Amino acid sequence: MIMNQWYVILDSRQLGRGRPLGVLRLGERLVLWRDSRGAAHCIADRCAHRGAALSAGELIGDQVRCPFHGIRFDGEGRAVLIPANGAAAALPPNFSLRSYPVHEARGLIWIFWGEGEAGDPPSFFEDLGPEFSYSGWIDHWACHYTRCIENQLDVVHLPFVHRTTIGRGNATVVHGPRVEWKGGDLYVGMRNEVEKGQTPLKPEEMPALDLRRFHLQFRMPQLWQNWIGERLRIFIAFVPVDDRNTLLYLRFYQSFVRLPLLRGLVNLAGKLQSIVIARQDKRVVLTQEPRRSELKMGENLIQGDLPILEYRKRRAALKAEGQS
Repeated sequence: MIMNQWYVILDSRQLGRGRPLGVLRLGERLVLWRDSRGAAHCIADRCAHRGAALSAGELIGDQVRCPFHGIRFDGEGRAVLIPANGAAAALPPNFSLRSYPVHEARGLIWIFWGEGEAGDPPSFFEDLGPEFSYSGWIDHWACHYTRCIENQLDVVHLPFVHRTTIGRGNATVVHGPRVEWKGGDLYVGMRNEVEKGQTPLKPEEMPALDLRRFHLQFRMPQLWQNWIGERLRIFIAFVPVDDRNTLLYLRFYQSFVRLPLLRGLVNLAGKLQSIVIARQDKRVVLTQEPRRSELKMGENLIQGDLPILEYRKRRAALKAEGQS
């Protein structure tokens, strides 16, 4: 994973009140809970005493209590009470756990993963305003998160993987694609055609991207949207669980139907269609080797893979920056 980045780890609805929640994210076991004000906290899910999972414990006020010996920790990961020592006893400095800055917005929970300062809170796609409604679901893919991301930047696979859905028409020739970095986001535009003996246009021969028309947008390290139209989008947060598992938090967004009952039906239909498309991708992506992608890994990329190459370059640069 890229260090010193904000990562979505949960949908807000997954974290209720009244009890701690244990999850495996970014290869680490974490425990989250809401305090009396509803604010989310996240610390390592391993008691500093003898390693029991705090998520198996309970909340006492705004603190989480270990189920083994009752030691209580606050949202900063500091032990505030060791019952066996008595309430008046000094607290050993080594009874502290790693804590993670938390940001919650747009129905998502982020944590800052790394050693540096968290800095500004993460941003969402600004053009997905309150006029949009959405339906969402979570899909588990047994592969590294980089493979999931690259699949959604792949403009070559559509007529083969999705030949019964969004790839109908056998448009196998890929012009470009055109890729542009704007404000830290990767934008991708493409044009696919049926094979007629033509030579695909090179990326630099493609017209400049018109962001009022169909395009893909990816925001490091894990957010993606398919900009289908002004009023229709598909969103995914690629949530790393560990090196071999990823959760896709997918949402179907639309703003063209607002009547509550009809809106719910449209959102449900869009969600179901998106699940079918995602499962077509999943069937193939899970077969890829090696499991993790890197900038230099022995694959033979073609012109149509330019968005994937751009992603790999930026990821490699951010990894080097985060580890320096």
